[in-house]
Amino acid sequence: MTTSPVASDKSVIPSAEISIRNLNLYYQDFHALININADFQGNCITALIGPSGCGKSTLLRVLNRMNDLIPGVRLSGQVLISGEDIYRPGTDLTKLRKRVGMVFQRPNPFPLSIDENVLYGPKIHGRPNRQELLEIRERSLGAVHLWDEVKDRLHVSALELTEEQQQRLCIARLLAVEPEILLMDEPCSALDPLATLRIEELMQELKKEYTIIIVTHNMQQAARVSDDTGFMLLGELIEFGPTQKIFTHPRDERTEDYITGKFG
Repeated sequence: MTTSPVASDKSVIPSAEISIRNLNLYYQDFHALININADFQGNCITALIGPSGCGKSTLLRVLNRMNDLIPGVRLSGQVLISGEDIYRPGTDLTKLRKRVGMVFQRPNPFPLSIDENVLYGPKIHGRPNRQELLEIRERSLGAVHLWDEVKDRLHVSALELTEEQQQRLCIARLLAVEPEILLMDEPCSALDPLATLRIEELMQELKKEYTIIIVTHNMQQAARVSDDTGFMLLGELIEFGPTQKIFTHPRDERTEDYITGKFG
């Protein structure tokens, strides 16, 4: 697969680093995240693993404040992106969610054309210049290896694409607004093995320009694609470190039990 340029100024801007300090999150009286501390490195893929209901997706949504949309959520602690506390008063959530994009389990293209999907964000954020929009469109679709597949049918509905193409389109839609961080919540769970491999190859290319954090139930996927791994259980981050070490010499017996299939 050949690599296409992703954003015009990415070569001179380092990918964002994330630090979480003493994070606690409650859904009303339920303590969903318990004293989380972690550092996510830039230009790396970090996998969050653990059984269903352990807090993986909740932690992911902390990073773009999507949990704010849920009634009764309370949070304490710090979440720093490139040294900036995203939970400080006055944080511009529109700008934050432009910096921190999210890909969901199932592809969710808008019921619009391929072209309109990609350019929706840039138009919303005030990039109306036609030539600039054309460059963004080709760059973003090229970055996810869709340009050659769809360049002659950009006005076709995005819903006519295959599921795997739709997922790549959703990633292109994020890249079009030049984020720093890509959050992926089980991005391959709805895809077949071949389509999963294509998305995993794409992630490996994109980490050159972005910080990527994925939630996955697939242990093989975590081992294949991630640089770092965090194992979560009952709202706690039990262990966090280099993927190879987590999978071969975990410090905590609970991590080993999960990875080896004793529970989960």
